[in-house]
Amino acid sequence: INNYGHLTWEWANGLRGYSYPLIFASIYKALQLLAKDDVQLLIWVPRLAQAALAAFADVKLYSLVRHLENAETAKCVYFCQLCSWFTWYSCTRTLTNTMETLLTIFALSYYPIKGSKMGSSCKYLALIALAIVIRPTAVIPWIPLVFSHFLKEQRKADFILHNCIPVGLVTVGTSLIIDRVFFGEWVLVQLNFLKFNVLQNLGTFYGSHPWHWYFTQGLPVILGTHLPFFIHGCVLAPKRYRIFLMAVIWTVLVYSTLSHKEFRFIYPVLPFCMFFCGYSLKHLKAWKKSAATFLLLSNLLPALYTGLIHQRGSLDVMSHIQQLCNNSYQSQAFVFIMMPCHSTPFYSHVHCPLKMRFLQCPPDLTGNESYIDEADVFYSNPLGWLNKEFYNDTLLPSHLIFFSVLEQEISSFLALRGYEKTATVFHTHVPQGRVGSHIYVYRK
Repeated sequence: INNYGHLTWEWANGLRGYSYPLIFASIYKALQLLAKDDVQLLIWVPRLAQAALAAFADVKLYSLVRHLENAETAKCVYFCQLCSWFTWYSCTRTLTNTMETLLTIFALSYYPIKGSKMGSSCKYLALIALAIVIRPTAVIPWIPLVFSHFLKEQRKADFILHNCIPVGLVTVGTSLIIDRVFFGEWVLVQLNFLKFNVLQNLGTFYGSHPWHWYFTQGLPVILGTHLPFFIHGCVLAPKRYRIFLMAVIWTVLVYSTLSHKEFRFIYPVLPFCMFFCGYSLKHLKAWKKSAATFLLLSNLLPALYTGLIHQRGSLDVMSHIQQLCNNSYQSQAFVFIMMPCHSTPFYSHVHCPLKMRFLQCPPDLTGNESYIDEADVFYSNPLGWLNKEFYNDTLLPSHLIFFSVLEQEISSFLALRGYEKTATVFHTHVPQGRVGSHIYVYRK
């Protein structure tokens, strides 16, 4: 949009598609044409758009349960969804996992389960296809659901020929054309994504966990205090809803086979879990009010803490960088972010062609077993790396940004090159490894 910015290694290797970012690029372009492209609007409008979609998805979930059951059960499911600390934490973030989850809820509202009056094969398949275009892993929770629908469908050939194939061709075709325009060549992003994450399992470069992690940590953590309600709801729910439980178990099992694991990967199964939590809450009768109060209070604190306080420094520090755009010093400024890669946002939170750099951590795609990324090389010997990288004073950045845990190790470099601390930004109460409790801004 503004002829400057940064593309990560995923774009160079065709692992990311342009369909989803195009939504936010359109918002940025509209703001630019209206001469309203203030940096604060660039930061907040995408989040507000995501929040509006999340709110709409919550309403769709309520509407679905009301059609399947009754208003009372729907209110209980809706309450559980709104109480979930992880939903609060994730639903306004412009992650592909968030859009994958929202589209899963929208698709679920049209899924032809017994008792549903809103079932539409074409609509739910189109929404699944759109989710797969945005993030190919969206197909995982839908495999048992679509297969179950296929088995129950009387006209199986018509279902494939008149619904599955046309929807697939239109959505994948549109995605191909969009990526052809921006990549400048034909790229099937979904295939590249599958190769990298599943066939080659290269995601392990960013960390690996034991196979049982999603069962022992992942799902229990994102469910939080909803967990006993989820288990109780699974026992109580009628047989026709077992397909929802199957989708949860299947998804967690599939993700368990991959070495690299993250909480956000299983976010799309949370709406399914909330259905069972609400079903449990509705049947507690005399204990319903006490249980609802417990859920609200036990989720409110972690939601507020993780959403407003925990690890907020990486966003707050960007305001210090933004200030460099407002003076004549901008052309001479050079900001170097010496933190684990992608710790902070980048140009979307600065909105000026400021010279910036951060430590890179692309994986090796050539099969070199001795490969070490730039961030790991830096952290193995920070002082030696800095002296070697900036051997000449003319190469020195004007501003250095790093976590507090690094300060003592590079103190001699900072003193010798004439850097002084200009800002201290709180980040977290639980520093770990390379991540410190505060972020320091040093200026030369």
